[in-house]
Amino acid sequence: MISSLISSDTICAVATAPGMGGIAIIRVSGSEAVGIVDQIFSCREVRTLERAKDRMAYFGRFSHEGKTIDEGLVTCFRAPRSYTGEDVVEISCHGSVFIQQALLEALTDQGCRMAAPGEFTRRAYLHGKMDLSRAEAVADLIASESEAQHRMALTQMRGGYSAEFAQLRERLLQLTSLMELELDFSEEDVTFADRTQLLELLDELTAKIERLTESFRLGNAIKRGIPVAIAGATNVGKSTLLNALLGEERAIVSDIHGTTRDTIEDVLNIDGVLFRFIDTAGLRSTDDTIEALGIDRSYDKIDKASLVLLLVDALRITDADYRAALLQLLPRLENKPFLVLLNKVDAINPQTTQAVLTDLSSLLTEYLPSGEAPSILPISAQRGDGLDELRAALIKALALPELKSTDLVVSNARHHALLTTALHSLRTVRTGLTDGLPTDLLTPDLRGAITAIGEVTGADITSDSVLHNIFAHFCIGK
Repeated sequence: MISSLISSDTICAVATAPGMGGIAIIRVSGSEAVGIVDQIFSCREVRTLERAKDRMAYFGRFSHEGKTIDEGLVTCFRAPRSYTGEDVVEISCHGSVFIQQALLEALTDQGCRMAAPGEFTRRAYLHGKMDLSRAEAVADLIASESEAQHRMALTQMRGGYSAEFAQLRERLLQLTSLMELELDFSEEDVTFADRTQLLELLDELTAKIERLTESFRLGNAIKRGIPVAIAGATNVGKSTLLNALLGEERAIVSDIHGTTRDTIEDVLNIDGVLFRFIDTAGLRSTDDTIEALGIDRSYDKIDKASLVLLLVDALRITDADYRAALLQLLPRLENKPFLVLLNKVDAINPQTTQAVLTDLSSLLTEYLPSGEAPSILPISAQRGDGLDELRAALIKALALPELKSTDLVVSNARHHALLTTALHSLRTVRTGLTDGLPTDLLTPDLRGAITAIGEVTGADITSDSVLHNIFAHFCIGK
């Protein structure tokens, strides 16, 4: 590992969530961790922490400058059998914010330095306790808010992800070696693999990287929440629907047209999948500059959404202006999953509802680019009718594959960018092989692909600034 990037400081930080709680854990890591904590901790069982058994909790008193701070537990994890690979001491104290701060001040007075965000995990990476992709998975696991996010981060942290990239890198090295050997023996007219074999191996590796690159769309959606735009004309009930789905008054509801002038977003967990619902401004022609800007943003959100909920007002479907506004939106839905929701059915009788459904289906079939009759879900956002059916329809419409513990899905934007670089390099190499270019012109691109794949797990990272950017987004204490 890169010894020049390893700090010799002993660091400390609160590892539990900020604020007051029943208990708090303060983590100390570094070569002086045991000795520093020993200066503020006294225990009847051991005279000094240097004699403390590894991984055994000791109860005692924390004091500094002659004043007792708290009573609690101390556990020592000696190098290399610790999270960071260094000597680590964990202090379990009462969760008072005052106590936490007093203990941190005592530790820093004895020579500790406050840890930077992600510094404990960074040290674990630098000491070879985990590779970079597994380290990043730690942050994703902590931030997970749904079952799908949790499963995806756990798979990456357990190492299956790393093994796949290590294997890819090894195969690329083999391919490069074959080509460079031919270059070394070019004067003897020796070939170690014919072009057909090289192309087959190259195609196999390219296909694997393509699959991983394409999985980013799913992985990123699961990680950040699948964006669902609630679209429609003014006063069709978009804000009411958002509030009903979330179970709280998140958006302002009013009978006044154009109330929502900007997009409002919030997330909801449905069957283990995180959805990011976006309440958009009502779509209509307007001379109001601010409302027009909101409508432009709405179209942008609709274009970028993974799914669109097209909300239709059952009371206005026969109005010519309303139908014109509805038809203006339909071309935006080409090649995009969407659900049609007929809202306010609580205000009309069942016979009228059926007639409206038939009319709306005919209208949509005529003007949708696909020309297919879409399914229409009758709902009442105001009363909550049909919301259970809507939640089920959301999962079905996206057709998300069920993630198994062995599935490898790319969810990290850094990884995706590196994979895209590797893919471009491999495609360049393939074109060169097909065109009969000499191997000395192709191996630099192969080396570029190897470097990109290696940077995913940290095998080819030597820059401290790259590591800083990666770990800067971690929480302090991890």
